[in-house]
Amino acid sequence: MTNPLKLSLALGGGAGLGWTHIGVLRALEASPIEIAAISGTSIGAIAGASYAAGKLDYLEETARTANFRTLLRFMDPHFKRGAVMGARNIEKELDAQLGHLNFEDLAIPVAAVAADLRTGDTIIMKTGKLVPAIRASMSLPGIFKPVEHDGRLLVDGGTALPVPVSPARELAPNALCLSVNLQDDFINRVEMAGITPAGGKEPNSIAIVKASVGLSLRNLGRYSLALDPPDFAMSPRVGHIDMQNFTRADELIAIGQNETEAMIPKIMEQMEASLLKK
Repeated sequence: MTNPLKLSLALGGGAGLGWTHIGVLRALEASPIEIAAISGTSIGAIAGASYAAGKLDYLEETARTANFRTLLRFMDPHFKRGAVMGARNIEKELDAQLGHLNFEDLAIPVAAVAADLRTGDTIIMKTGKLVPAIRASMSLPGIFKPVEHDGRLLVDGGTALPVPVSPARELAPNALCLSVNLQDDFINRVEMAGITPAGGKEPNSIAIVKASVGLSLRNLGRYSLALDPPDFAMSPRVGHIDMQNFTRADELIAIGQNETEAMIPKIMEQMEASLLKK
């Protein structure tokens, strides 16, 4: 008998905050709910593909043991046209874990989201080789070089569809959908950036840039979800952690797990109510 409690996931981008997705996936794994499909933007695509490829344990170990020294091996500064960082070392790691896989090999349907700089189109990748799609989805503009893929010039999907609900629904049309937006905790983010209450110390230029970027990301995420609302929406309180900090996985995984566990009863209640109507 198939499990009627099926849920698709729309995992948003967020750089180092993306470790939160591991906690979300762990909580759902331990519940009666079946994950039917995952769409992901940027690090959301990495988390989703890792789960569907049976590599979540490896991703979690990598996240929990990340420190400045281990992160150095992924850095490839080159200051060439189009980027300040290369991605060769990241690509090698992705290839080592996922390079033999196509989307069609995964245990559940997965989509990775990117944006085409030439046309402005949102690009949903769900067939063919997995690693080039993930690499494109995480190509943060100005940091990593855009990816030439199928005749398109692709950058991080967060520039177009930061929380990809529609692709998740298309992958599993009979499932309810849960979105995870890591960009909504704006007040904590601006305080972390150094913007103090009125009358406080004047913020420096770095604080202003960080807070302004945070505001843009929050609003883009909200607009995206307003146009394409999920059945359930999570906005974990992670704004007190810098997006560029990849060393706080223990805290972020716990936040993701705890907030998902708190939401699971509501999800199951709606699922069971839907079944009674059939």
